Amino acid sequence: MVKKLQKLSADKKKSNAQLSSTVKDSAQQIWLAGLGAFSKAQEEGGKVFEALVKEGLTIQRKTQAVAEEKITEATSRVTTMASDIGSKAQGQWDKLENIFEDRVAKALAKLGVPSARDLEALSARVDALAKGSKAAPAKAAAKPAAKAPAKKAAAKKAAPAKAAAKPAAKAPAKKAAAKKPAARAAADTGASTPSAS
Repeated sequence: MVKKLQKLSADKKKSNAQLSSTVKDSAQQIWLAGLGAFSKAQEEGGKVFEALVKEGLTIQRKTQAVAEEKITEATSRVTTMASDIGSKAQGQWDKLENIFEDRVAKALAKLGVPSARDLEALSARVDALAKGSKAAPAKAAAKPAAKAPAKKAAAKKAAPAKAAAKPAAKAPAKKAAAKKPAARAAADTGASTPSAS
C-alpha cells in the first residue's frame, strides 16, 4: 500500500508539473496575443479613429436634418394655430366693437345728438339748396326787391295801430292814479267811498 501511495504521489507530482507547465504556456500565449493586438491597434488605430469620426459626422448630419424637419413642422403648426387664434380674437373684437358702437349711437340718439347719417343728409340738403340758389340768382334778387316795399307798407300800417294801443294802455293807469288821491282824501276824513271798499 505504501508503494501505491508513493506511486500516486509521484504521479501527482508529474501531473502537477505538467499542469503548471501547461498553465505557464497558456499564460505566455495570452501575453503574446495581447502584445500582438496592441501593436495592431497602434498600426490601425488612426484608421479606426478616422472611420469612427466619419461615421459620427454622417450620424450627426442625419440627426440635424431630422431635427430641422421636426422644427419646421412644429413651426408651421404653431403658425397656423396662431393665425387661427388671431382670426378668432379679431372676430370677437369686431363683435365687441359693433356692440359698443351700437350702444353709444343709441345713447347719443336719446340725448338728441345727430348721427353721422343725419349730418350727411343735412350736408346733402345744404349742397342741393346751394346749387338751387346758384341756378336762380336773378329770381332771388327780384323777389326781395318786390317784397321790400310791401314790408314797408305793412310796417306803416302796423305803426298807427301800435300807437293807438299805447295811449289806451296809459289811460287806465291814469284813472287808477286819480282814484288813489280820492281814496286818500276819504281816508283822511274818515268817510268811506264805494270805490275804496
